Amino acid sequence: MLDPAAAYKGYTAYDYLEAGKDYKEFTYAKQIGRVPAYEGLGLSSAEEERTRKLLAEETVISLHDHVQVFPEDMGQLRDHIRQGREPTGYEGLSRSGITAVFDNGMDGTCCISSDAGWKYQDVLFDLGVRMADLAHQDFVIKAESVKDIERAQAEGKVAHVFALEAATMIENEVDRLDVLYGFGVRQMGIAYSEQNTLGSGLKERGDGGLTYFGERAVERMNKLGIAIDISHSGDRTCVDVIKASTQPVFITHAGARGLWPTNRMKTDETIIECAKRGGVIGIEAAPHTTLSPQHPSHSLESVMDHFQYCVDLVGLEHVSFGPDTLFGDHVGLHHAFSSNLSISQAHGHVEYEEVEYVDGIENPAEEFYNIIGWLVKHDYSDDEIRAVVGGNTMRVLKEVWV
Repeated sequence: MLDPAAAYKGYTAYDYLEAGKDYKEFTYAKQIGRVPAYEGLGLSSAEEERTRKLLAEETVISLHDHVQVFPEDMGQLRDHIRQGREPTGYEGLSRSGITAVFDNGMDGTCCISSDAGWKYQDVLFDLGVRMADLAHQDFVIKAESVKDIERAQAEGKVAHVFALEAATMIENEVDRLDVLYGFGVRQMGIAYSEQNTLGSGLKERGDGGLTYFGERAVERMNKLGIAIDISHSGDRTCVDVIKASTQPVFITHAGARGLWPTNRMKTDETIIECAKRGGVIGIEAAPHTTLSPQHPSHSLESVMDHFQYCVDLVGLEHVSFGPDTLFGDHVGLHHAFSSNLSISQAHGHVEYEEVEYVDGIENPAEEFYNIIGWLVKHDYSDDEIRAVVGGNTMRVLKEVWV
């Protein structure tokens, strides 16, 4: 396998265009070293060597991230997003050790034509522009199959999988799923926090479950080979989707409500039902989500509390990681788009200590070194680490993708 740092030739997003003429230029956040390096692992030299070896040699898959780079000045965020040209963080990815990343670039912040987000034409525009940029470089591979991930692993490159956090933009048009699949989308959520035509989101007062149209959409996603995500769906909708799907489903980025009592976390019932049907939960790390009583200040340690809880609940073979990070000020993004992302409703009345960033899992460039280092420090075997950082996800993809 080639070294990703050697395979990356220095391309930056939209190099083929002229900044200031073809698009508005912004000063972007650092992809490396935006915040101080995490110092909480305490690895010995042997443990550090083992961590680097595992990161370099194993198939490492992020079930959920946002690999775009955001403006250094988050006051410019809406202007940046409105032009529909978000830059991929190629430099950061080259330093990440990630083999494949499910990039959820289009969600409630996809506000090109409307501040409400989720518009079909906006999503297609965003997808198309991102794909045009990917086509002008050769380090990140647009991944649509297991073979693409295996190729990235063999060539020391990064497989980029387009994903959507919800199916809201298909409205009542099930054939739009075919169009999105044709654009390269290989993973899709059912609902974000708000209810849509498929089912209920996790912020709603009541959850009517998966709708009849939602059942049609699940059936079509199964036929197409789109992996289904229920991270932002309501409790009843989650279980309905798991039972309606003929294929295993993902909880790509969440934690356990048994450890932290917010709607953003999943109930034991949902996690167990997902696992019973062969699915996987990816442990979340976006700011102020996977907190724990033992570690109420969000950091790698609180994230791994959720990992251990889920391993104890359903077994190691059903747990992975979907850190949900980005390149830039994630807390600032939440503040700017709190209404679009329904953050307050998702947290409910649970109080938490606000942090500036999640120490140890701040962005895609650093997250998996620290995750693997934690697993090494806590005496997980190479086989166990291999499973949770990529093997479990590959098992499901081989079943779900056509």
